Amino acid sequence: MGLTTRIYRETQGWPSEERYGLTSQIRRAASSIPLNIAEGAGNSSRKEFCRFLEIALRSCYEVITAAEIARSLAYLDDACADGLVDEVGEIAAMLVGLMKSMGGVRTGNAVA
Repeated sequence: MGLTTRIYRETQGWPSEERYGLTSQIRRAASSIPLNIAEGAGNSSRKEFCRFLEIALRSCYEVITAAEIARSLAYLDDACADGLVDEVGEIAAMLVGLMKSMGGVRTGNAVA
């Protein structure tokens, strides 16, 4: 949830014309991470929980991509973009580790 708060704060100063573009996209992707983890945790099945963790992981990749786009547009400076990418990378690694521990990591179309 800390990442989501950080994203909201970082995007407050972005151009108003991005309100319904990149700002909205990165905010939705960032908030999707903890929301999908929470929703998945409420399921009684490991398989279903892993499905929600996968969605959260995809949202991590989306945030990383949006941060890189924001960097290229000079909405984020290099230090901020690097910090966000590193933080999201750590979250993604934790999600993968949790999915592995639950037997739900996918490799292509097969479960590893």
